[in-house]
Amino acid sequence: MGMTLSQKILAKHAGKSHIMANELIEAKLDLVLGNDVTTAMASTIFDEAGFTNVFDSNKIAIVLDHYAPCKDINSAELCVKSRLFAKRFSISNFFDVGDMGIEHALIPEKGLAAPGELIVGADSHTCTYGALGAFSTGIGSTDAAAAIAQGSLWFKVPPAIKVNFQGKLNNHVSGKDVMLHLIGLIGVDGALYKSLEFVGDGIKALNIADRFTIANMAIECGAKNGIFPIDDITKEYLHDVVEREYDILVADSDAEYEQEIVIDLSQLSPTVALPHLPSNTKKIDEVKGLSIDQVVIGSCTNGRIEDLRVAAAILKERKVAHDIRCIIIPATQKIYLQAIKEGLIEIFIKAGAAVSTPTCGPCIGGHMGVLAKGERAVATTNRNFVGRMGDVTSEIILTSPAVAAASAVIGELASPFDL
Repeated sequence: MGMTLSQKILAKHAGKSHIMANELIEAKLDLVLGNDVTTAMASTIFDEAGFTNVFDSNKIAIVLDHYAPCKDINSAELCVKSRLFAKRFSISNFFDVGDMGIEHALIPEKGLAAPGELIVGADSHTCTYGALGAFSTGIGSTDAAAAIAQGSLWFKVPPAIKVNFQGKLNNHVSGKDVMLHLIGLIGVDGALYKSLEFVGDGIKALNIADRFTIANMAIECGAKNGIFPIDDITKEYLHDVVEREYDILVADSDAEYEQEIVIDLSQLSPTVALPHLPSNTKKIDEVKGLSIDQVVIGSCTNGRIEDLRVAAAILKERKVAHDIRCIIIPATQKIYLQAIKEGLIEIFIKAGAAVSTPTCGPCIGGHMGVLAKGERAVATTNRNFVGRMGDVTSEIILTSPAVAAASAVIGELASPFDL
């Protein structure tokens, strides 16, 4: 029996010619990632375990993004601890305020993720880099401490689900709608500890931003990772950011999959996830008209330049509705600068939106948009759990940038087709 793309990457890094689902392996790592919250915890565990050196100061990345710029004393202390750890071990890929961005947009932008690589990060959305054909997955801070010290980790090889994309997306439908549809189809545990292997002719109709969004939310249905094969779209993106050699691995024709899910992209429409699970999905026309208080466009899921362009196209020469707060957060400084050059920031400000420096901010209820009791937000983020963005009685509706921008203009949950 052959191997899936994920299994081929794991086998290579374990120094094995063949591995099977559920096998335990030890594999060498190409990159270990931490943020201001998890690096602070990992550094404590690192010291308590008696480690005195990191495995490779060039293969560790630390991004201060969750509560940075710091919102209070506690978050400032986390950042200080992370800075000191980075300084102590001369971590070359250390990104602080002014140079940082939301980690899962910044890491690919900096060329730190490439096809065939094995990447772990002390953040669940590390699975984002599967868009580039890497095996990337989230780990806890304890595992991160061990990975930083040793450069390897134990893995149980995940079985796989084949997700076969066919057709192409219609107007106002994006990767966010695709992934919300899939999560609604299989549930938040439908791919528990499995690889989501995206295949099919429909992939060529998905731009790189769509792929990042889809891979980013693999964890929302329990997957260990989500991964795309390498094609010309991937190579074009990588051409400008990755200078080192990388391996293009391909799944075997006789690879084993536990299940195959076929999705006709042409049949999808704008889709949202109502509180309090990403799997509580509805087509926008079924639920539009719900009252809202705030709109957030950004996050590691939808803060890329392509997302901002979609929002700007809808907000141009329009106004954010009265009593609606619209907060827009470019995912990195480079994206922010590009948005300025393209005139997008001017469009947002003239529309009455607030534009923030890159930060995870409201996605985790950190700052820049925390919700009060009973408030409801439309957000392009990835989770809508109870209390995720503020008070436990607040609510989050997950949407694409197109739906979010349309909702900001109309003043209630709305479809871009309503404009």
